[in-house]
Amino acid sequence: MTDEIKNLVESQRTFFASGKTLDVAFRRERLKALYRAISDNLALIHEALKKDLGKSESESYMCETGLVLSELSYMVRRIKKFSKPRRVRTPLAQSVSKSYRLPSPYGTVLVMSPWNYPFLLSLDPLVDAVAAGNTVVLKTSSYSPNTGAAIAAVLKSVFPPEYVAVLPGGAQGNAALLEEKFDYIFFTGSKRVGKIVYGKAAETLTPVTLELGGKSPCIVDETADVPLAAKRIVWGKFLNLGQTCVAPDYILCAESVHDRLIAELKKQIGKQFGEEPASHPDYGKIVNEKHFRRLCGLIDERKIVHGGKRYAETLQIEPTVLDGVRESDPVMQEEIFGPVLPVLTYREESEVTDFVSSHDAPLALYVFSSDRKRIRSLTTKLGFGGGCVNDVVIHLATPYMPFGGFRESGLGSYHGRTGFETFTHYKSIVDKKTFLDLPMRYRPFKRAYRKLIRLFLR
Repeated sequence: MTDEIKNLVESQRTFFASGKTLDVAFRRERLKALYRAISDNLALIHEALKKDLGKSESESYMCETGLVLSELSYMVRRIKKFSKPRRVRTPLAQSVSKSYRLPSPYGTVLVMSPWNYPFLLSLDPLVDAVAAGNTVVLKTSSYSPNTGAAIAAVLKSVFPPEYVAVLPGGAQGNAALLEEKFDYIFFTGSKRVGKIVYGKAAETLTPVTLELGGKSPCIVDETADVPLAAKRIVWGKFLNLGQTCVAPDYILCAESVHDRLIAELKKQIGKQFGEEPASHPDYGKIVNEKHFRRLCGLIDERKIVHGGKRYAETLQIEPTVLDGVRESDPVMQEEIFGPVLPVLTYREESEVTDFVSSHDAPLALYVFSSDRKRIRSLTTKLGFGGGCVNDVVIHLATPYMPFGGFRESGLGSYHGRTGFETFTHYKSIVDKKTFLDLPMRYRPFKRAYRKLIRLFLR
């Protein structure tokens, strides 16, 4: 495995050195070919997602393949513009010159993707990296092998391995990859593994993007539209059975609307999932037995107010709501990453800010309120990666805003133009003309030039 990876990385360096990826028209043509390949293989990809995570065709397109096609469309239309040198102003002291920033690819990039959205979180950063002119080694997750195989088949039809290569996941392969010197590393996954990646990258001073996670709070105040809030929270929380990095991890609810919210959450779970969710063919599953057991250990039977049934043979857990939850409960000690929704209450806004601020910065924050002053206060005071007001999750489904974490929940961001910039180094260049050469910068320094220097530099 080590020799195979070493040879692969070397072949990609050789391909990059050939200069082929510097041709914007070449990159654009490959991105268009990738769009066609994905479109032609939607059934294959969706079947793989069904096998790995139990996702329905509708959810797979809405949350995985459709979003990748959208990112590709966005990038194909704009790659020429993004790749042009950007003129910037020139200071007076450097007059008779032109200043610009020249976009340049890093070189050979490593993208390490997770299992929960195995197609989206593999292809989105890959699209941005290819658009920027890099070669890519993509490491898929061992927990979603069917999707990994589908990705490999699609990419193989578009790219030679010296340009874009797919390697299956596994601890041994991950360790071998991190021993290689890449020009950029993009990692999506847990904080624990993220720290390992960051540490290995530091040994070779390799720049990184870390897309991690955290316990994303969902705040519902007394002015919220409670039925709509419940509808949207249930959709976002139980999407992919809660195995979503930006899923609402827990609810902080104003005491005055607590009973109404609990009632509406139950009502919405029934509407969206039916009386027996696990029996529906489109209801997904927990990725493996390890995570199923972990989630079962977080459920306090005494605090279940809805759902709670577990099916070990199919690795399924019903949408479950826990009430009367305290900060010390096991379910509040780690990111849940499953279909379990704890509800906590508060009386004053200060309790919300104190609670959220006393924990690691979350990847997302959600506020349901009609009080604009409170919305502004919470979104300004609290630290988080991104989020929504009166909705959940949807802030990541746009190429027009960057998506990423903050502090413990991640480092760097991507999507759309920001994704192109993430995988691009901008060379700052001054193009100086030769017909004029001001003498005041040269030795010996003359008293007569002091006023001129101060005029330029102030």
